[in-house]
Amino acid sequence: MQNLELRHLRTLTALRETGSLVEAAEQVFLTQSALSHQIKDLEDRLGSRLFIRKTKPVRFTPAGQRLLELADEVLPAVQRADLDLARLAGGELGRLFMAIECHSCFEWLLPAIDAYRESWPEVELDVSGGFHFQPLPALARGDLDLVITADPSSGEDLIYWPLFSYEAQIAVAKDHPWVEKEWIEPADLATETLITYPVDRSRLDVFTQFLDPAGFEPARVRTAELTTMMIQLVSSGRGVCCLPNWALHEYTERDYVVARSLGEDGIWPNLFAAVRADQANAPFLEAFVELARQTCFANLIGIVPADAEVDAARDGELARR
Repeated sequence: MQNLELRHLRTLTALRETGSLVEAAEQVFLTQSALSHQIKDLEDRLGSRLFIRKTKPVRFTPAGQRLLELADEVLPAVQRADLDLARLAGGELGRLFMAIECHSCFEWLLPAIDAYRESWPEVELDVSGGFHFQPLPALARGDLDLVITADPSSGEDLIYWPLFSYEAQIAVAKDHPWVEKEWIEPADLATETLITYPVDRSRLDVFTQFLDPAGFEPARVRTAELTTMMIQLVSSGRGVCCLPNWALHEYTERDYVVARSLGEDGIWPNLFAAVRADQANAPFLEAFVELARQTCFANLIGIVPADAEVDAARDGELARR
């Protein structure tokens, strides 16, 4: 089959559709002589006749029929690929495989994904939780296209689009002594059980931005997979947990738990959408990030725009690239 080309399949398809060499030549923009020469050359290469001459309509040999079957499989696939490539060039089509490092982000991300699918139906989209593998290295390798993270890392060829800033707050039971405090200090946790998601402590704000800099450790660490499970443990007095203010809002509104700030000024991390630098200007990715931002600010209580210096750093990095 090394001598077979797409033009040959198109010629045979045109011959089947028109039933004559003259009309087939017109359909593929060749003279009748050139078309006849093309078919004769292919038959010589394959060592087999493809159709019976001087029959109307054209009658194809078994070899010709087999090539027509191949044409029916290959040519539509080639046409679809051509269309996809044209859409990719125009930024209308792509693959968006994403992972989420933030356990509590699924709640607001799902509405954003639904809205995105309506606006960009031809983008292949898939979502996974990045809780049991390292999403940022997977993004850098090309296994993923976007990662929702609060923990930017250096050394990878990645761009971090800021989504918003949120306050990391401590949730305590309604009868906990800390209810009387306006905020808590790192030393307060030294006698408490801290309930966290089952991830490395380097990805938890309560450690990286509160306890570790002050040199304190909680008395005990207990893990829970689900936010609702963490809240249940806290409300029953079996520990405290640190969650984003917007994730705690519904539970404090329902009077299940009480939220307090980490320190007098509070801890305000940024949440990012990370993408590879070579895809940072892809319209379908930019559209998702912007839609995610809009969804967040329409639905989440307590978030604020990302730090101005973060935006400036990201814009400067894009300009350098």
